[in-house]
Amino acid sequence: MPRRGEPDPLSVGGIILAAGQARRYGTQKLLAPLDGRPLLQHVVDAANASRLEEVVLVTGADADALLAQVIPGRARVVRNPDSASGLASSLRVGLSSLDRRRQAALVLLGDVPGVTALLIGDLVAKARETGASAVVSVWRSRRSPPVVLHRSLWPAAFALRGDVGMREILAGRPDVAFIEVTPELGSLEDVDTTDDHARLTHP
Repeated sequence: MPRRGEPDPLSVGGIILAAGQARRYGTQKLLAPLDGRPLLQHVVDAANASRLEEVVLVTGADADALLAQVIPGRARVVRNPDSASGLASSLRVGLSSLDRRRQAALVLLGDVPGVTALLIGDLVAKARETGASAVVSVWRSRRSPPVVLHRSLWPAAFALRGDVGMREILAGRPDVAFIEVTPELGSLEDVDTTDDHARLTHP
């Protein structure tokens, strides 16, 4: 709790985007097994274990199949009826589903099973410390989700269309902070193909 006279800390909700079509993988990759759990379960568990004030899980056409195997826990499941149009529609649904009191959103991808509650906590802390409009993870010298988006950027996110994401919003902005993702904070290897999955299961 803040001391009297101090501002309340930034209120951050989490969004897990899990409505993709997985065309490159061939089947629903989010249910591919990793260490005894579906890929998506790893992301959901990390978000639920973090201090995010709420977690929204955005699903699409495969929602029933996902929820037959993935336990959402405290995550609130919302469905994107327009998921076939691309990532931008799921981002809009996620942002719209957060409590109105949230001042920022931490956006996670469902196919990055190495994300940790520790990394999520560091991203939120960085957003609170810096007041940046966004905080971006840097993995192997590349910018990558998870990303914290301040509410001031949400109108730009709502304007996105098609299979594009936060990179379009953040390009060229000077008021963005970064966190280098070390092995202690997790891994941001994503799973797009069966070869990607094989590298995770047999490193």
